[in-house]
Amino acid sequence: MTTDGTLAKYRDIFEKKAFAHVATVGAGGAPQITPVWVDFDGKYIRFNTARGRVKDKNLQRHPHVALAAQDPDNPYRYVQVRGRAELTEQGAEAHIDALAKKYIGQDRYPWRRPGEVRVTVKVLPEHVQGMG
Repeated sequence: MTTDGTLAKYRDIFEKKAFAHVATVGAGGAPQITPVWVDFDGKYIRFNTARGRVKDKNLQRHPHVALAAQDPDNPYRYVQVRGRAELTEQGAEAHIDALAKKYIGQDRYPWRRPGEVRVTVKVLPEHVQGMG
């Protein structure tokens, strides 16, 4: 399956205030799903977390991830992406602030905790499927 053409058809979903539901693999092998803010930089689907959280631990152990995002303007239209996650602290503070601006209209992410280390998760799409 070519991901470029399919992803291009659904790219606009990542430009909207669409939440993605991200599935990672837990320590015991069970799936763990979390809604996240998401964007697309032209190569990677990106979301953000903090060191020590469940997503961070799961992805360090098992970097395969699946996510699905619904079009907020048409709930019958969605995109599903599977790929391998890369985690980086570089630029993660600016990334969470950009997501806060997109989703809640604030220049800075308001729920930072003292000592928290932010991480950007970059998912290189390997399989893309959509509907609508």
